[in-house]
Amino acid sequence: MIRVLCVDDHPLLREGIAALIENQSDMELIAEASNGREALECFRQHRPDVTLMDVQMPEMSGIDAISTIRSEFPDARFIVLTTHPGDILVSRALKAGARAYLLKSSVRKELLETIRAVHAGQKRVSPEVAAGIAEHAADSVLTPREVEVLRLVAGGNANKEIAVRLSLTEETVKAHIRSILGKLEANDRTHAVAIGVKRGIIEI
Repeated sequence: MIRVLCVDDHPLLREGIAALIENQSDMELIAEASNGREALECFRQHRPDVTLMDVQMPEMSGIDAISTIRSEFPDARFIVLTTHPGDILVSRALKAGARAYLLKSSVRKELLETIRAVHAGQKRVSPEVAAGIAEHAADSVLTPREVEVLRLVAGGNANKEIAVRLSLTEETVKAHIRSILGKLEANDRTHAVAIGVKRGIIEI
């Protein structure tokens, strides 16, 4: 019997997953959690075989929860469920230790087989997610400082305000923004923010 923990802050999604698993003879849903902190407590208590983990949740994100749980339980197996196919987000989840990355729109069709595959030691990534990774494989990666600048741009800050916040000169901020636009192939600041959000580089 594959013992499954489901972590998501949307009760309706958890109910849908519970209904899917309920009809399976080889798996059971042993616990549910609505954020990363609850996930950690549930994992310690129940030691599931496979954990379904949302990415964006209150209190502790799914990726942070995966890292924290795997530092305690290195053999823990995770399937990330998300509405976000962004390649950077996928990379972060896989680096944290996720074995599969599934879009919520594919849950009904692909979830049960993905649970069985991950339990058997395999890795799975949705085809559309894999296509996104391939599309940006050769792209230049933003530096941590550039990500900080992009995050502040997304917050509506002007160059002068960003310079003050990060203790930089205005010229340095402008140079960072030029670099960000080039790396993301963005037309302007607004376009760069939109690309950053879509690819999972920043969250709004």
